[in-house]
Amino acid sequence: MHIYAIGDIHGQLDLLRAAHDLIADDMALHGSGQVVHVGDLVDRGPDSRGVLDFLIAGIAEGRDWVVLKGNHDRMFTRFLRNPWEPEPGLRAELSWLHPRLGGSDTLRSYGVAKAGDRPIDKVHAEALAAVPKAHVQFLTTRPTLHRAGEAAFVHAGIRPGVPLEDQSETDLVWIREPFLSEGTSFGPLIVHGHTAIEAATHYGNRLNLDSGAAYGGPLSAVVIEGREAALLTPQGRRVLPQPQVRGAWPA
Repeated sequence: MHIYAIGDIHGQLDLLRAAHDLIADDMALHGSGQVVHVGDLVDRGPDSRGVLDFLIAGIAEGRDWVVLKGNHDRMFTRFLRNPWEPEPGLRAELSWLHPRLGGSDTLRSYGVAKAGDRPIDKVHAEALAAVPKAHVQFLTTRPTLHRAGEAAFVHAGIRPGVPLEDQSETDLVWIREPFLSEGTSFGPLIVHGHTAIEAATHYGNRLNLDSGAAYGGPLSAVVIEGREAALLTPQGRRVLPQPQVRGAWPA
């Protein structure tokens, strides 16, 4: 069994199309497989609307795609529901429209200009009129956890010591520590994004796919077989080294 996964997209439609092209090339050689997108579809990049159109259309065509919810996706829908509602996991002094978070970039892709420089009430009203209801429904109904084979796919990570079925949504889309520092096995291989690094990296107990597409880096696509993973490149598969981890995998 093999399964494909794509890291944080952040409005980079061209990179998303290229990642799917790499997957299609690999499928032509090795057979079809499910494709999991680990969330953060929107914000910072130039075409969040186009990314959602692409994903919605692919699923409607019957493609075996799973699309998870990321913290940026949740911030987007929370803003549309109530722009004054605090986002758990986000520092109190920040908001989705803060330049660091990229909400204004997302709204610009829907034709709402200068969202960070105008009264929030006006921006909110324009956003409600501009964002298709199908996009809102798609984002709000995204799962936050997907199990396949020997892997569990989430956006940010999991809280160590808490069973997968008891993880909170906020942890699944926001957590960094103590998840990133945990060196023992989580049971399944945790495949995630959220924390940008230079290149997709296998840590033995987890696999981070966020290679910084939001900041000019590549969008990583990988193929996973068991607990092994390979980065997809124009030259073919490049195996990601898999360190040993402490603790035994559960039976």
